[in-house]
Amino acid sequence: MKIYLDDERVTPEGWARVYWPDEAIKLLQSGDVTAISLDHDLGDDDRGTGYDVVFLSDEQVALHDCVPTVMQVHSENVSARTKMPTALTAMEKVLACNR
Repeated sequence: MKIYLDDERVTPEGWARVYWPDEAIKLLQSGDVTAISLDHDLGDDDRGTGYDVVFLSDEQVALHDCVPTVMQVHSENVSARTKMPTALTAMEKVLACNR
C-alpha cells in the first residue's frame, strides 16, 4: 500500500489518501505500507504535521531496528522541505549502522 498524506492536493493514482498524521501512523504500524509521500502543513498544527510521521518512523528505526518505509516529501513549505529530508537521511544512517 502507498500512502499519500495531504490536506489539499489531488491524490495520485494508486495511492491511498490520509489527511492526518495519526491516520498515516496507524497504517504504517500495520506493516502493509510500502511507500509514503508527506505534506508538512495539514491545516491544523494541533493535529500534527507530516514531520510527526517522520519523527515516529525515525524513532522506530533507532529504538526497534525497524526497516523504514520508503518516504518522500512533497510539501511546499520551504523549511519543511529541508528539515524532513534531513531527518530521513539521518534515519537511513542509523539503519546502516545497525546492520
